[in-house]
Amino acid sequence: MSLSRVARAGAAVTLAGTSACVLAPAASASGAAWGEQIAFTIEDPRINESSGLAASARHPGIVYTHNDSGGVPKVYALDAGGRVRAVLTLAGAGARDWEGMALGRDERGRPAIFVADIGDNLGGAWPYVTVYRIREPSEIRSQTLRATSFRIKYADGPRNAETFMINPRTNRVYIASKLFGGKVYEGPAKLRGSGYNVMRKVADAPAMATDGAFSPDGRTCVIRSYFGARLYSVGPDGRPGKSIRSLGIPMQSQGESLTYTADGRSLLLGSEGENQPVYRLPLPDEALPSPSGGKAPKNAGSGGDAEGVAGDTRNTRVGLLLALAIAAAVGYGLLRGRGGSSGGR
Repeated sequence: MSLSRVARAGAAVTLAGTSACVLAPAASASGAAWGEQIAFTIEDPRINESSGLAASARHPGIVYTHNDSGGVPKVYALDAGGRVRAVLTLAGAGARDWEGMALGRDERGRPAIFVADIGDNLGGAWPYVTVYRIREPSEIRSQTLRATSFRIKYADGPRNAETFMINPRTNRVYIASKLFGGKVYEGPAKLRGSGYNVMRKVADAPAMATDGAFSPDGRTCVIRSYFGARLYSVGPDGRPGKSIRSLGIPMQSQGESLTYTADGRSLLLGSEGENQPVYRLPLPDEALPSPSGGKAPKNAGSGGDAEGVAGDTRNTRVGLLLALAIAAAVGYGLLRGRGGSSGGR
């Protein structure tokens, strides 16, 4: 069971004299800086824990999503109005704690959908996690597709993660851990279906990262949390590079999904919960796709943007309060559970 469900069940807790609402983490101080708008609302009752988004380049207007933990191995194809156009069932896949998705290519270079079963709320309870891949269908209709599975381990030991990304230029996978001192991990040049694929630490990640994505042209990437997002350049090695700036994002019930739009000019940001809006956030000029497919944009300065750094500090404090509140709710629930069990004996 994911902490998202605990958070929703816990509602609010009081910590050090401050009421901390678990359901509504604060938005960035510059939350409306780029004029976000609702792209669509996910109203289908089958999707109540949307935890990943991926915009299709093969099918204009189609965005894929999936539910979080305890669900069934299904990917939902949404149209521009948020309606379910097709349900893709992954044969041979499990759905323990799906946390992210991305589009890439299979071993033959065909468009493929990757889903990451990488959640580990106990921070090391699972000896390995799994990424599943299905081919992206040529026709948007409900169907069952055989999944290829890839077992994942981290070079420095198990950890919780929700951010899964694929560089479109290299087809290499990246995962960001969900910690206050989070890191970005890089997969091997080519995933293999046998044995384990070892992820190695290559960069820092924002605190409590919940999702991320590479731009369609591979020049930039964005990693988000519940309370903010950060734009990065991508280096010649294909890895997330220098931080360009922070991005104000809208307040969401539990923001755990992000993707670039197919044209690379905006972000789509989603949330777990029923009847949740998906926001479209236009990107700043330095992140817009280059007509000539040029190099990654440079950092705005040697130390990054001052406003962005200050915003990140504020947001990290909010995130710390949120995380402590969730932990308190979990501990309180465990104590109540134990008390109830002993009382029933």
